Amino acid sequence: MKLLPVLSSALICSILAGTLCTAAFAGTYNTIENSSPQEIAGGMSTKAARGIANVATGWLEFPKQIYMTSKEEGTAKGIFVGPLKGVGMTIIRTVTGAAEFATFFIAFPGFYAPYFDPAFVWQKE
Repeated sequence: MKLLPVLSSALICSILAGTLCTAAFAGTYNTIENSSPQEIAGGMSTKAARGIANVATGWLEFPKQIYMTSKEEGTAKGIFVGPLKGVGMTIIRTVTGAAEFATFFIAFPGFYAPYFDPAFVWQKE
């Protein structure tokens, strides 16, 4: 008999907690509709600059991947696997940079968010 009030209290608390958490996170996601013109222009310029930077520095993925593979998985893998990773990531970063620059005026993905992380070659993964 005493279990019913405990369960109903737990249900009410969880519903209230879920509602409050949803309300707390409701304003954290920007969209075109709820952003100021300055935020939109800032997002566009950031996306365009990120695209230009990734096209210009995409080739740096080659030595970075050799170094990172050597550091994380050993020198042998760094010598043999690192260049393969480097070529792949060079192509991916350069093409993604070109795509970001070509579509800088579109608020995709998210609100002008980078297509993948890290956004730049010099950032840690």
